Amino acid sequence: MKYNEACHIISIMMDQEKQTPIVIAVNISPGGIPKRSIDVAHITEDGIVGDQHEHPKHIKPTRALSLLDSEILEKLTQEGYEVSPGALGENITVRHLQIQNLAPKTRLSFSGGVVIELVEPRKPCFVLGAIHPALEKETIGRIGYMALVVTEGTMRAGETITPLPPL
Repeated sequence: MKYNEACHIISIMMDQEKQTPIVIAVNISPGGIPKRSIDVAHITEDGIVGDQHEHPKHIKPTRALSLLDSEILEKLTQEGYEVSPGALGENITVRHLQIQNLAPKTRLSFSGGVVIELVEPRKPCFVLGAIHPALEKETIGRIGYMALVVTEGTMRAGETITPLPPL
């Protein structure tokens, strides 16, 4: 699904359900950034099938997925950075979730059946310098979350997200 198609789905859903957290894009790459959006993702405890990582430190269950709010991408765009879903290396781009405000161990249940648990806020990586030299510094505290997979399944743009309190 292309970004414009995802935006159309979002506008329809916003009319139907104001401020409901939703998936904007699901992104993968052969390693590094940017990640590209795909139509359907198969989520396992290791992450998204087909998504690769350049650094071994990223390959562990507690770092299976990374999530980022689309509102952060919009703010960075307003600040002059050329970013879009997947550009910062996130696997799942979301809207209306305010992920930075959620606590570790919060579970997110996706309408397609996948359930994940937030582990820790994501830290900016030096590879962001390929987009802009200042981007690593500018994204401190606003680059999303790392998560582990609780329930495997498929995921696609347009799914709704229900935050569940930490256990």
